[in-house]
Amino acid sequence: MYLITGGGACENLVGFSTAQSDLFKRHQLLPVRDLKLLVRDYTPIAKNALTILINISSDQEVLANLAEDDAFIETLMVKITDVKEPIADDIAMLFANLAKSDKLSRLITLKRRTAESVSTSTMAIDQLMDCFVKGAEGALNKKANFDYLSYLFADLSKSEAGRAYFTTRQDYDGVVPVTKLTVFTEHESTVRRKGVASTIKNVAFEIPFHPTLLSADEANLLPYVLLPITGPEEFSEEESMAMLPDLQLLPPDKQRDSDNSIVVTHLETLLLLATTREGRDKMRAINVYPIIRECHLHVDDEGVREACDRLVQLLMRDEEGEENASQAQIEGTSPISSYSDIHIQQGSAQNDDEKVVELF
Repeated sequence: MYLITGGGACENLVGFSTAQSDLFKRHQLLPVRDLKLLVRDYTPIAKNALTILINISSDQEVLANLAEDDAFIETLMVKITDVKEPIADDIAMLFANLAKSDKLSRLITLKRRTAESVSTSTMAIDQLMDCFVKGAEGALNKKANFDYLSYLFADLSKSEAGRAYFTTRQDYDGVVPVTKLTVFTEHESTVRRKGVASTIKNVAFEIPFHPTLLSADEANLLPYVLLPITGPEEFSEEESMAMLPDLQLLPPDKQRDSDNSIVVTHLETLLLLATTREGRDKMRAINVYPIIRECHLHVDDEGVREACDRLVQLLMRDEEGEENASQAQIEGTSPISSYSDIHIQQGSAQNDDEKVVELF
């Protein structure tokens, strides 16, 4: 393989990107450089090129080549912020994989031209956030939902700079970014829910931001974290009346999140919020314990039950000496990504949640 010259050749190589990915590393990554150029080509060719790049970007050499290429990142930004771009979701998937490189954290400070019809901000990260928030379910681009950008946000929020962005009110719209994400904790897309849950958990590592997260007048995070772990179980009137209004009088068909890994992530977010006295007092005041109790009883999953146990131990014990105990309870809890790497197989379904995605 010396040069990928066009659509037919590119299409024929898609299968090799999962079975023989080393082929694309020959001649100092010449095929990768060709593929980056083909991303600018006609849609069918660009889509095949993106599919190959998505599949081979788990390789560290390829990842570095892609993530460190400023011109290529700008190409991706131009295309994903085009509301008529038919392969915007493929670009979102590639961004999610590229976030495994620390170099992509420069998206947080990267300035570029304003993306008309998407965002009034000149910051790349703001533009991506606006694509994600405004573009859910095809509302911005009829051929895209931008769900996979949530995985990008999850990885960016693992760093101190990333968490600073998500917890800082932005000048262009006067909104704290993480508050734009909380409304998606019960979204129908598993991908979106998973990435959002991971981002929220990572943000919860910023202890100075806890008062804002807990305040009903600011981020008001608790109902958005508690609702996904709440099921159809009935509570006594006494228990229910002490809960947050959003948790009272839920319909009998209310279901907790079907993905247990997401439930665990939300429970770990509550654990992080419980590391402060204010957080513990708040959760006791709004009667979080019965919700955790029912989750423990009705979810047959070791990870969920372990997380429930850890949280209950914090909420039910006396305050004396609890500061050290709370730290012990969150040992092993660290900033997380939503996935390992995305791979697309030929012939995969076009529906976002039906795509063949390997998480390994």
